[in-house]
Amino acid sequence: MLAAVTLVGAALAGCTGEQFQKGYILPAGALEQIPIGASQDQVLIVMGTPSTVATLDGEVFYYISQRSERMIAFMNQKVVDQRVIAIYFDKNRRVRRLANYGLQDGKIFDSISRTTPTSGQEMSYLAPLFKLLSFN
Repeated sequence: MLAAVTLVGAALAGCTGEQFQKGYILPAGALEQIPIGASQDQVLIVMGTPSTVATLDGEVFYYISQRSERMIAFMNQKVVDQRVIAIYFDKNRRVRRLANYGLQDGKIFDSISRTTPTSGQEMSYLAPLFKLLSFN
């Protein structure tokens, strides 16, 4: 009996704890290297090529990522973190604002300014970006 329990436990231990990263991986300390007023070229050097670009009252670079995990092999993945790093530029291609949007309690949340955007263009652009990463 003990051998059977040990065998089942060992088999299950080999099937647990998978983590998956999709999209952009933010380098440590990257956002601190991009001050307000930095050039678009500086952003590209530090952050690399954005996941997507939009033109809203100036240009916006979006860096999109999602982290999920699966506790047991062959089970569905559970999303544990979603991020959209948005870097807003003015008409002179200088950084105007940085935002790090995450999914907290089902709402898009900017963890840099600690605000949840109200209705408007920004929400309509970010919601589809999160949906692109959700394959469930």
